[in-house]
Amino acid sequence: MITVEAVIRVPTVAGASSPPWPVEGLAPGTWLALNAGCADGRVGLFVAALAARIDFQPPGGRDEVVNALLAEELLIVAGGLQVRDSATGTVVTPGCCAGLEDWRDWTQVSTVDSPWLGHDPGPEVEVVGDDLRVWQDGGPNRHRGRWAGIHVDLPHTALPGLLRGVQRDLVGFLDALDGWATRVGLGQRRSVLVEAIDKNFAVTAPLDVPPLR
Repeated sequence: MITVEAVIRVPTVAGASSPPWPVEGLAPGTWLALNAGCADGRVGLFVAALAARIDFQPPGGRDEVVNALLAEELLIVAGGLQVRDSATGTVVTPGCCAGLEDWRDWTQVSTVDSPWLGHDPGPEVEVVGDDLRVWQDGGPNRHRGRWAGIHVDLPHTALPGLLRGVQRDLVGFLDALDGWATRVGLGQRRSVLVEAIDKNFAVTAPLDVPPLR
């Protein structure tokens, strides 16, 4: 079974960068999947990942961090879409510098050679007959005209449904975020934060996946 999930790379949240709310202690550099089942500690970790890129005034309490987030014109976070083949256990993760904010670039797989999925190791998508072959390491091999190594094959006809599933997960995550913001005590800023994340990560906007060319 092939699954596709929206994920973010877990940042280092310790010492001076510790967030002003509880977060789940996932290991830095691992992947956090976003969906309706995220408990408060995971939602808090996501918001902390957003805040890790932003400068704010001391003392860096809850209000200062949230106000700094809401003042940003653009919210970004390291991550993207993770592709998994449960039959083989193979997982292809986003590359370095890929961002969850670009997850909709996957809708263009049918009309471009490959969306940019990050570098090091440089994941890429190749059209192979009726399948989309998602390579973990497409960088050096791609430039030699061939690929090698870890990959997941998925039927191109399955892509629209998989991406709609990603969108459903992200919509569910917005609900989890809304509940978290209420329990953390954000007051009227709760809805503003949810709307900002919805807008910046293009969660609820209509999703259109062109047919394979």
